[in-house]
Amino acid sequence: KEVDGKYRFYHVDLVERKAVFDVLEDFRPEVVVHFAAESHVDRSILDPLRFIRSNVEGTLNLLDASKEFKVEKFINISTDEVYGELGEEGYFTEESPLNPNSPYSVSKAGADMLGRTYYRTYKLPVITVRPSNNYGPWQYPEKLIPVIILKALRNEPIPVYGNGMNVRQWLYVEDCAEAVLKIVKEGKEGEIYNVAGPEEKRNIEVVKTILKLMNKPESLIKFVKDRPGHDYRYAMKAEKIKRELSWEPKVGFEEGISKTVEWYLSHLDWVKKIEEELRKFWQLVYQS
Repeated sequence: KEVDGKYRFYHVDLVERKAVFDVLEDFRPEVVVHFAAESHVDRSILDPLRFIRSNVEGTLNLLDASKEFKVEKFINISTDEVYGELGEEGYFTEESPLNPNSPYSVSKAGADMLGRTYYRTYKLPVITVRPSNNYGPWQYPEKLIPVIILKALRNEPIPVYGNGMNVRQWLYVEDCAEAVLKIVKEGKEGEIYNVAGPEEKRNIEVVKTILKLMNKPESLIKFVKDRPGHDYRYAMKAEKIKRELSWEPKVGFEEGISKTVEWYLSHLDWVKKIEEELRKFWQLVYQS
């Protein structure tokens, strides 16, 4: 209701080059914020080509269309995963080299390099945004936090890769959205901005926190074979966006995860609509 009448929706595949050009020709946007991507690492391991097509070829088509129709600002939404993995210490900055390890992160690094190329070669005003792991309402239930919530709700085993000690930096989705909006309004073309969550958590900590919130036993946890090429730790410094654009996250993990659990439990009708596809995916990935 909040956005009713304030947007126009076109349902197209970014790989369909003519369709992408037709949309931009019709709408003539001043700014393109490029969120569209295949984004789940597990899926990329099962079908790398789909990720290369969507995330690299799709980005190329959108960049070309943006160049053709004189877009004033192109915001490329990337990921911290393009930097690769860390050990127990250290942080990535915007100057860190790219060292992706999964088909997903390779495809996103490719998109980043295309953005850089179009800025340097064609003077298209591209800005790249690299957020840490997002969570919150409406996240598709293939991702870790929705999986935990929905499995716990049904008292089903909760799959945890390896020993559960992998570390991620968690960013509440509303904080991420505010950062992107800041960058749209005030970001400098050609720049990269890391957008990092306020806290690092081990995967097993996340699982146990959610189980506690839902009054579910830790006996639901089931350790499964680790994912191939599973990066140990992601962590970024986000001093640049704080210094230049006065942004920093407002929502701590405890508050954000509580809001997220509450949201999923009150929106089970939405989950049921995609449950059949979701269960097929869980079975394929976690029981193979």
